[in-house]
Amino acid sequence: MNKLLYTVQIMNNQQKEDTATLEILQAIESNEDFTQRHLADQLGVALGLANSYLKRCVHKGLVKIHQAPANRYLYYLTPKGFAEKSRLTTEYLSSSFNFYRSASDSLTDIYTYCMGKEWRKVLFCGVSELAEIASIRAQEHGITHVGTWDPEESKIFFLDRPVWKSISNVENYDACLLTSLNNAGGMFESLCAQVDGERILTPSILGISRTKTNHKAVSKF
Repeated sequence: MNKLLYTVQIMNNQQKEDTATLEILQAIESNEDFTQRHLADQLGVALGLANSYLKRCVHKGLVKIHQAPANRYLYYLTPKGFAEKSRLTTEYLSSSFNFYRSASDSLTDIYTYCMGKEWRKVLFCGVSELAEIASIRAQEHGITHVGTWDPEESKIFFLDRPVWKSISNVENYDACLLTSLNNAGGMFESLCAQVDGERILTPSILGISRTKTNHKAVSKF
């Protein structure tokens, strides 16, 4: 199954359900030995929640279930399921490209601001797809990505740069760029408690509404 490459940060309930539905339909189409446990692993959710999503697909007429020997079940996409998969894929790609463009525009503004401040060394805060886009844009603007701070990340390297669990271990950076997608609000609050607010850069695509911290303005784009 093809992995979904870019994830829009702030999704409403319908968007979350659509994303789960698309992954279910893709998984069933590409795997003849599909199981609910396989689905749970694919979605990264508990088995019960995966079962709930699957039942919704069956109820909507997108998926059919046939019992096989040895108490196994076979899952098939219905014609309606194939049509829905095509529709959701188109919507997803459109959303992904819009996310990439919006993120790129915001990051271009941020790096232009950094150049004006002569901030050449930027610490990313959060391992994510947004950080990957930020890395590409950084190279285009002569900005050095010194590494990534992410307390929840198990990797020790990301984008060929070190990953730190504690920001106090990071040396020699000019500004912090918020790149977390899964926990942008929490990472932002943690940054506010540890870093001069003037040097916290927050892409507008993350929807961080707070504009002041530590009695100094947070740079928002």
